[in-house]
Amino acid sequence: MNRQSPGSSYRARLYDGRKVWVNGRDVADVPNHPAFKGTVDTVASLIDLQEQPETRDALTFTSPATGKRVNAAFLVPYGKEDILHRHEAFRIWSDATFGMMSRISEYSRSLLTGWYASRNRLGGASDHFADKITRYFEQSRDLDWMSTTAFHDPQIDRSKGPSDSPDPDAYLRIVKETSDGIWVRGAKMVATAAPYVDEIFIYPFHRRSSEDLLYSSMFAVSAGAPGLHLVCREPFASEQPEEHPLSSRYDEMDAVLIFDDVFVPWERVFIKNDPEAIWKMRMDPAVVALSQHQTVVRLISKLEFVTAVGHEVATTIGVTHHLHVQEKLGELLVQLSTIKSLLAVSEELAKPDADTGVWLPAIEPLTTARNLGSRYYPRAIGILQHICAGGLMQTPSTLAELDGPLGPLLQKYYRGASSPAKERVRLFKLAWDLIASPLGSRHELYEIFYSGDPVRAYAAQYLGYDQTRLTDPVWKLIGQPLNEVSAR
Repeated sequence: MNRQSPGSSYRARLYDGRKVWVNGRDVADVPNHPAFKGTVDTVASLIDLQEQPETRDALTFTSPATGKRVNAAFLVPYGKEDILHRHEAFRIWSDATFGMMSRISEYSRSLLTGWYASRNRLGGASDHFADKITRYFEQSRDLDWMSTTAFHDPQIDRSKGPSDSPDPDAYLRIVKETSDGIWVRGAKMVATAAPYVDEIFIYPFHRRSSEDLLYSSMFAVSAGAPGLHLVCREPFASEQPEEHPLSSRYDEMDAVLIFDDVFVPWERVFIKNDPEAIWKMRMDPAVVALSQHQTVVRLISKLEFVTAVGHEVATTIGVTHHLHVQEKLGELLVQLSTIKSLLAVSEELAKPDADTGVWLPAIEPLTTARNLGSRYYPRAIGILQHICAGGLMQTPSTLAELDGPLGPLLQKYYRGASSPAKERVRLFKLAWDLIASPLGSRHELYEIFYSGDPVRAYAAQYLGYDQTRLTDPVWKLIGQPLNEVSAR
C-alpha cells in the first residue's frame, strides 16, 4: 500500500468534527467546501514540499527523537547557521504564496519554539511549564501539527477591562476546574487560518492587571475540541483561478473562536491565572526574536510581489519612461531594500542568549522592520493603485470574452504596449485581486494591524529604547553634567 503523502495526511486531519461556521451553517467538509478548498490545496502543496528533493533539506531538519525529517520552524538555533536555515525555510514557503499567507503555522511554530527554548525561565511557580511545553513541542514537531493563535478579546466595550465588565463571559475565562483539567468559556479573536489548522494557542495579548487572574491563562486547544465554534467572516475565496488568481488560492480566513464550556486537559494548560507570567512569556527574548524573524521574512516576499506587479504593469502599459512613475517604482524598491537590510543586520548581529545558549537574531532591527511594515504595505498598495490607474477598471468581465464574438475587437483595444490582450488582462486581474478585491482590502487592513495596534507598537519601541545612548552626547556637548541629567 502506498504511503500517504504529508499533504494528504494533513487533509485527513481536518475531518475531526470541528465546528466551522460559514454563512450561518456548520461546514462538515472543510477541505472541499468552496470557501476553503483553494486554501487547503495551497497548504497541502506547501507541506508536500517538505519531501521534494529540491526543497527537503531547506524546509526540514532531523528530529532528535525520531530521526525523521521535520519542519525547520521547530529548529532551535544553536548557531548562526541554524538562523539562516530557518530563514531559508520561511522564504521558500513565503515565496510560494507571494507573502499572502501569514498564518501558515510558521509564526505560531516559531512562538512555540521560543517557549521551548526558554522553558526553564517561563511559567508560574506551580505551572510545570518546562515539562508541559517540552512534551507539547516535541509532539507538535514530530506530528507536523499546523497551528495558529488567538490573542485578542472581542470588541464589545473597550472602555472596560475584564474585571470591570458587567458580563463575566465577555472575556475568555476558566469556569470550572477538576483533577483532569479546566473548562473555559468566552471568546477570542482574530484566529486567522483557524479552519485549516490542528492546534490553536490561546492567551491574552495585552498586559492584564492583578485583578484579572481568571482571565490570564495560556493553553493550547485542538481546532476540533467539543464546544469550540469557529465563526468565520464572509469568504473571499473564488472558484475561478484565472479571474481571481489570489482569492482562489490564498484566502486564509479569519475567525472568532467561541468557547462554549470547552475542556482543556492540564497537560495543555501552560500558565494558569498568572498575568505576570503571561507577560513575561510575551516579552521573552527568544519568543520575540524567533517569531519576528519569520514575520520579516514573509514581509519581504510580499513587498517583492507588489514591486514586481508594479513594474510589470508600468512596463505593459508603457509608462516606465515617466519620471513620476520611476519615482514610485523606486520607492517600492527603497521599501524592499530597507526591510531586507534590517533582516540582514538582525542576522549578522545574532548572538547566543546568556541564559539558554540559544542563538537569536537581534531584536531591534526586526522590531523596526515589523513596525515599518504596518506603514509600508498600505503605501505600496497606494503606489500600485496610482500606477494602474483607470486600467484596473478596463478589463472584460472574463478572460473567455477575448475568444468570444467580440474577440477581434477586444484583442485590439485591450492589448498592452508590447503584450497581447490576454497577457495584459491577466496582469490587471491579478493587480485588481491584490488591490481592490475583498481579499486585497483585507490584506491591507491585516498588515496595518498585523502585530497589534501600530500606535502602541511604535510607542513601545520608543519606550523600550535606551534613550541615554542618544541624550548623553547632547548633554555632554552643552556642558551639563551627566549626574544632573540623571536627576532630572
